[in-house]
Amino acid sequence: MKIIAVGRNYIDHAKELNNPVPDQPVIFLKPDTAVLKDNKDFYIPEFSKDIHYECEIVVRICNEGKHVSKKFAHKYYDAVGLGIDFTARDLQSQLKAKGLPWELAKAFDHSAVVSPLIPKEELTDINTVPFSLTKNGLPVQTGNTSDMIFDIDSLITFISAYITLRKGDLIYTGTPAGVGPVVIGDKLEGFIADKLMFTTHIK
Repeated sequence: MKIIAVGRNYIDHAKELNNPVPDQPVIFLKPDTAVLKDNKDFYIPEFSKDIHYECEIVVRICNEGKHVSKKFAHKYYDAVGLGIDFTARDLQSQLKAKGLPWELAKAFDHSAVVSPLIPKEELTDINTVPFSLTKNGLPVQTGNTSDMIFDIDSLITFISAYITLRKGDLIYTGTPAGVGPVVIGDKLEGFIADKLMFTTHIK
């Protein structure tokens, strides 16, 4: 299982980080050791003093696929969840300034919170899914898949042109505006519509 993550897939988020709006998906990977599920606590790693949350819709791949055409892309994922792409923002900034890859800031252990997944058929329309994140009970991020620059089917088509999709892979589809730091003692709760999907305590 691999995690394929998408950066800068919401215009307002790209702007808040002073990044250009992409003309094709920005892709990076997280290993399976990044997964944090079952509402387990997240421990701030010793190598960063600026960990940020990035809440996003997650889809699970259900069929192996290579060069998937867009008209068939909907057949390649069967479940949807909510996740956090934790980012060591200070480390990321240092690496970007040197023109280096920034996987170390994204792919570290337990950096990918993932909720229980729900069958996509339970959602009225995958392209209009509202989701949100609260920190200590206060809203910090709200998004809707309708605001994605590249929708889920387009992402599957693009990714599969380069990377073979395999059953069980997860695609983190990008985060809306409102990302920010966490500190020890914070509680993050993620929602799809009004349904609580995960709770993560920061240690």
